[in-house]
Amino acid sequence: MKRFFLYVLGLSLLGTAASAQVTTITPKGAQYQIFAHGTGPKIKQDDIITFNVIERTDRDSVLFNTYTAGHPIQIKIQPSQNVADMMDIFPLLSAKDSAMVKVPIDSVFKGHETERPAYLSAKGYITFAIKIEKVQSLAEAIAERNAGIAKMQQDELVIANKYIADNKLAVKATPSGLKYVITQPSTGRKPVAGDTLLVNYTGRTLNGKVFDSSIQSVAQASGLQQPGRNYEPIKVIVGQGQVIPGWDEGLLLLNQGSKATFVIPSTLAYGAQGAGEDIAPFSTLIFDVDVVKVSPAPHKAPAAKPATTAKSTTAKKSTTTTKKSTTAKKTN
Repeated sequence: MKRFFLYVLGLSLLGTAASAQVTTITPKGAQYQIFAHGTGPKIKQDDIITFNVIERTDRDSVLFNTYTAGHPIQIKIQPSQNVADMMDIFPLLSAKDSAMVKVPIDSVFKGHETERPAYLSAKGYITFAIKIEKVQSLAEAIAERNAGIAKMQQDELVIANKYIADNKLAVKATPSGLKYVITQPSTGRKPVAGDTLLVNYTGRTLNGKVFDSSIQSVAQASGLQQPGRNYEPIKVIVGQGQVIPGWDEGLLLLNQGSKATFVIPSTLAYGAQGAGEDIAPFSTLIFDVDVVKVSPAPHKAPAAKPATTAKSTTAKKSTTTTKKSTTAKKTN
């Protein structure tokens, strides 16, 4: 709360300072005032900029705030396409500079006026308080991103190995990176790609958060909210890409009636994107699975055999018979 108050206070002071600045209007109709704090070069085309922004209505209602969202915006500078993209404003700034930009709402929704929300007056403005945090070349931004990814991947491996050691899991590993331990062996039918499996499961993050389960008692004990969920084994046609790669590979290692714990790295799960609020990017996931049933894939009908010489002869006889029948009808 204190941090947010300081941001609001800073915005208020910025607005007060703005009254002493000269307002300039872009060719597209945006009004802006610049507060120079940086001494570096101006932003140019193809630069990658990282900036914070607070977006407000004329009545000071906050529409969007990167400070409270927890992360700034990163974009590439390119030719302006519309008044609201502020690509005409960014090249006037340097790293650490700030600006107050007022964009006319009727220009934002020009040509699609029906999409304008009722709380935005057609004659009003949307105000953007911008702070440029970083300016990079495209090469610098890519290098930084790759270094960040490499660090997250390394961190993921360290955390996963610690989890395995802390929980004393005697895992086996496959060449892809999947780790697993069979907790209940079985001599039941072993699936092959294309078979249909019924599987009960519980999915957890490495910090123990249950994010999904087909078992009602587990879901309830974990406080998992799954409105409308039918708690029963899910149906999976294995090896067909219906599930994450770690599942497709892991299920083929099990038998009907067996249970196992999968330790699935992000490369075989949700990767750099993550999934939802619970699964962050580069997250190794834990799945406890129970293969309830394995049903073999339906057999395909055998291909038709090529016609034999005998069949060809028969066909000729049939043709001859048809001809005779026709001749007989003519005689009659």
